[in-house]
Amino acid sequence: MKKYSVLFLGLVFSLVTMSQKAIIGFDKKSHDFGKINENDGKASHIFEFSNTGNAPLVVNRVQASCGCTTPTWTKEPIEPGKKGSITVTYNPQGRPGAFTKTITVYSNAAEEQEHLTIQGEVQVAAVTSGSDFSVTMGAVRLKSKVIQMNNVEKVKNQVRTLDIQNTSKAPVKPTFDNLPPYISVSIVPEILKPNDEGKVTFTFNPKKCTVWGPVTDEVYMVIDGKRNFSDDFKLTVVGNLVEDFSKLTPDQKRVAPITEIPVKTLSFGTLKEGKKKVGTFFITNKGQSPLEIRRIINNNSELQVKSKSTVTAGKSTEINIDLSTKKMAEGEYKKSFTIQTNDPENSYIVFVVSWNVKN
Repeated sequence: MKKYSVLFLGLVFSLVTMSQKAIIGFDKKSHDFGKINENDGKASHIFEFSNTGNAPLVVNRVQASCGCTTPTWTKEPIEPGKKGSITVTYNPQGRPGAFTKTITVYSNAAEEQEHLTIQGEVQVAAVTSGSDFSVTMGAVRLKSKVIQMNNVEKVKNQVRTLDIQNTSKAPVKPTFDNLPPYISVSIVPEILKPNDEGKVTFTFNPKKCTVWGPVTDEVYMVIDGKRNFSDDFKLTVVGNLVEDFSKLTPDQKRVAPITEIPVKTLSFGTLKEGKKKVGTFFITNKGQSPLEIRRIINNNSELQVKSKSTVTAGKSTEINIDLSTKKMAEGEYKKSFTIQTNDPENSYIVFVVSWNVKN
């Protein structure tokens, strides 16, 4: 009899323990900085959250979508009923134009991932004479090796200008190579005299770009026709091809596609190293116009993600996930990928896939 009593008490203890879970609740999940002056330095916002569960809450990791955004957070356990915070800092230096950034919060809460967003518009800093040309490329010097195009709307060109200086004792003619079809470059003056300064203008033509979402291109400076495809002569052009849904008319919004996704998380369970598994997400178009899956942004080598590019009104389709655990160490894994659509209310949708590897 005593044996059964011990077993019963153990079962009750286990059930109570399983029912205890932290719950993270944010006051708000998005923040608009509005217009930020590039010269004013970094901008920060504090996202506050509460633990509304019945177990201590631990925020394990907070990850921003790019290096221009830096998060810091409460790292000690947060008891039920108590509060914590996440401070998100955006660096506008060298990033003129509109921006939208995602911050992913990983914790031991019932909902293991939460997504925060910040947005705003960086006002271009005024150019002052005698400013620093910090990048050397052979006979010329530049002010930066990165050209930030930021959000590029599909309907209009985006232009960025970079200062250039000839530091040699002879005239030079700089040009650019390895340009994609949608980026053109002009330099004024075409030939730089000794110690002369000029302007390099990069134009992004979105009508010639065949992909949506983030794009990164490496272009190379050519001096007097001499090509050098090394990092010393490389510039990086970064942009994000988007649609401005704010310009839709009421009638266009009324007939727009509407995405419906029952679940956005998928667990493959426990697998042995080297095993493969297939999973599926379902997406339905509840709107009146075709839903375009414009791009799948997947940076995970373990996952292959496939889907149809168009979902007609009232129809559904599958997003197929192929997982391979080849050469994976033991442990828990959680990965995410994003799809970009033409749904004005859900243009970016994040999916989460998790699994365990045990040998």
